[in-house]
Amino acid sequence: MAHVQLLGTGGTIASRGGGESGSVATDTAAGLATTRYGDVTVAARDVLTTGSYRLGLADLRRIAEAVQEALVDRGNDGVVVTHGTDTLEETAFLLDLVHASPKSVVVTGAQQPADSPAPDGPRNVAEAVLAAHSTALHHSGVLVSFGGTLRTARGARKAHTVAPDPFQGGTEVAHVTGGELVVLAKPVRRPPLPLPPADFDDVRVEVVTAYPGATPELFEFAVASGARAVVLAGTGVGNAGPGFAEAVGRAVAAGCAVVLSTRAPWGPVVPTYGNGGGVDLVRAGAVPSGHLNPFQARILAALLLSLGTSAPDLPRAFRAHL
Repeated sequence: MAHVQLLGTGGTIASRGGGESGSVATDTAAGLATTRYGDVTVAARDVLTTGSYRLGLADLRRIAEAVQEALVDRGNDGVVVTHGTDTLEETAFLLDLVHASPKSVVVTGAQQPADSPAPDGPRNVAEAVLAAHSTALHHSGVLVSFGGTLRTARGARKAHTVAPDPFQGGTEVAHVTGGELVVLAKPVRRPPLPLPPADFDDVRVEVVTAYPGATPELFEFAVASGARAVVLAGTGVGNAGPGFAEAVGRAVAAGCAVVLSTRAPWGPVVPTYGNGGGVDLVRAGAVPSGHLNPFQARILAALLLSLGTSAPDLPRAFRAHL
């Protein structure tokens, strides 16, 4: 008989209440899972019980450590993590970066609170458990499961505020249809990084967005106030307006790494334009984020810096994990 460890962290799936006070995560992980799903037994424990909009990097590290502990337990055939949707893409991507086990980790949650007339959490958990124990998904890393679709954590992004399946992007790996798991693809895995150390908790990597009329002042403030790296969410294929290329050059010279991403929801960063655009930003020292959105690019930069990568070495290390 297969066994899955469920780790609860809070989020909408664990929330009750509403009205003037708003929903608050209060339910424990034990309330999210029955003890058995068909031939699969499930044990549940809480890592956190909070809305994911309140999480800091220290919380993400704590979740990563709990997942690692569950994976090395030979009694577990897979791991399910329940999480709020607001920042699920960041936590799931961190878990994927450090994932070294053949076993699957499946991250899920809910769009409707636990006391909703039609909560979606129970179905999402059941489908996540089905996927987590399946040997057909071994060596797939960390997956995000919502509404019957399983996709890779890398590239996944919350794309809708209230839709039953709010996530898009990544690679669709499997579907759950009629209670059966249908595997569609096997993701290509990168070499895993070590678990985040304690320094991860406080490493500052800021995100600054480009837009018409933006000046580099916020970017420069982030550098001056102690950021070890700044992710510049550029326009289009990775561009920013007047003054940003010069600001990037000054930041890099001062020992602050710069990652160039895009505010566009999909597509890679492809430095194409001069006159202060992406070509000049990269020439000034920014490293393109490839297909990573600004928020997953931030997680990768923060992990690398906390593991001892210096700002001058960050571009090489960053590219190695794209």
